[in-house]
Amino acid sequence: MKLYTPVKQNLSLFEKHQPLIERAIEALHKRENYEVFPEMPSPKHYGETAEAEQKQQFESQLGSRFERLKQSHDTWVVSDEKSPFTGKRLEVSYPAYKDYSTYIATACDASSDWRQTDARTRAGILTESLERLKAKFYEVAFSTMHTTGQSFMMSFQASGPHAADRAMEAIALGYQELTRFPDRLTWEKPMGKVTITLEKFSTIVPRGLSLSIGCSTFPTWNTVPGLYASLITGNPVIVKPHPRAIYPIAVVVACLQEVLEENGFNPNIVMLAVDTDKKLITRELAENPAVKIIDYTGGSAFGQIIEALPGKITFTEKAGVNSMIIDSVSDLKAMAQNVAFSLSLYSGQMCTAPQNFFIPKDGIKVGDSHASFDEVKTAIVEAVRGLVGHPKMGHAVVGAIQSEATQKRIKEAASLGGEVLLESQPVENPEFPDIVSASPVILQVSPSDRKVFESELFGPIAFIIPTADTKESVKLASSIAREHGAISCGAYTLDDDTMDMIAREMAGAGTPVSFNLTGNIYVNQNAGFSDFHVTGGNPAGNATFTNPEFLLKRFVRVQSRVNKEA
Repeated sequence: MKLYTPVKQNLSLFEKHQPLIERAIEALHKRENYEVFPEMPSPKHYGETAEAEQKQQFESQLGSRFERLKQSHDTWVVSDEKSPFTGKRLEVSYPAYKDYSTYIATACDASSDWRQTDARTRAGILTESLERLKAKFYEVAFSTMHTTGQSFMMSFQASGPHAADRAMEAIALGYQELTRFPDRLTWEKPMGKVTITLEKFSTIVPRGLSLSIGCSTFPTWNTVPGLYASLITGNPVIVKPHPRAIYPIAVVVACLQEVLEENGFNPNIVMLAVDTDKKLITRELAENPAVKIIDYTGGSAFGQIIEALPGKITFTEKAGVNSMIIDSVSDLKAMAQNVAFSLSLYSGQMCTAPQNFFIPKDGIKVGDSHASFDEVKTAIVEAVRGLVGHPKMGHAVVGAIQSEATQKRIKEAASLGGEVLLESQPVENPEFPDIVSASPVILQVSPSDRKVFESELFGPIAFIIPTADTKESVKLASSIAREHGAISCGAYTLDDDTMDMIAREMAGAGTPVSFNLTGNIYVNQNAGFSDFHVTGGNPAGNATFTNPEFLLKRFVRVQSRVNKEA
């Protein structure tokens, strides 16, 4: 029977990548450490000459047209991208449409075969696109560095291997959900002397056109999970990057379009829709009735607008106010160094960076001894000062400040009230004398100053808050998470009952807790195939990277029946 046979099927790439796809599904279930793409830039994994060649590729791209995209267009747009390290504009031009609605019509027209093909064909093509992207990780790193302000190492890891792992996670989970039940089966029910026999057929119906709205600080890591989740489930995607961070995700889209075209599909199934600060098109795209799915990363105000749009399925990650609860520690210096790194990394321009440090005013237990509140706060302040002032480590950790709004926020932080414990200072980078940088500013405020610290102040801004005890610390952290959202929480305690109490209260506020981190593991980090990023349980976002709902809401399964006796 030809009913529901895929319109276009190509299993060669699925057969090539089937062991990887099955291994990724296994890792999803075990939640173990699993890396498809090793996180360190290494000649062993990425080629002896790859870094030098791709740096040259990046530099030669500056000031010219990005001609690798295979999508339709009727004009070229010069981006607003500007390097926080050099202060220079990238002057890269991208193919675009003069009328935003043409993206919608073109993507919808291109999607017919993709919607009607099978999960194996899609999984093979999408996995192949990540293999192509692997050969561009260095270029992605340099372009991320010079659009976001991340250091080179962070840019390589976050926008390259870590992002690709998250994309592979979406492919694996999507493939599993699409193939969880048989496409066709024979159903028999004995009814006395007769048996009813029906043939049942399932059709996967994608929800429709997907819009992926990127952010300025993590242009690939935050974008590819939703992008690949929509593609594996058969939906065409318009990728609308932030006007200041286009280049990195343009490389991803180019790899996807290349593999799609090679395998007989219209490359416009995934399109890059660029705009500028002077002529933004995000809202027009999002409000168009043809757009059925929206993935969004960015500020809460616009995120709430996205979530409220009628007739849309939305997956959002917005602002969060992350807390650090310090109750007791085994090693004060180790704790201080760990939280100092978490606060300083990429100058706090991370959705997981801690902002509020709650410490009992009577001090904390340190092993078998005691440290006063002043000793604890001094340890943190001095750890930050020592890290950012380190001649080799400091500039590599803090990177650069991405936006003028963050710069302004840092400069105005001292006027928020309370006592300034550590002033923000520029962090010199010997390679980039014109860098825009800033070390963290740390203020001490009272618990009664809640209006000062209950909202996210994106960037390297931290508050140390003396509380009556750990119970008050947890009450403040959990209530802020419930009201304003939180994506991460760090906690230090030597007491099992206290640990249970913190975990329980913060879980009730939809916030995961990382306990007693020291050494080379930080609250900022999330591991693909193991950690769920954002819970959807508080105002920081309504979705999770990557749980079944992140895939299941992008398609419906329709089952039909045929009477074999007719």
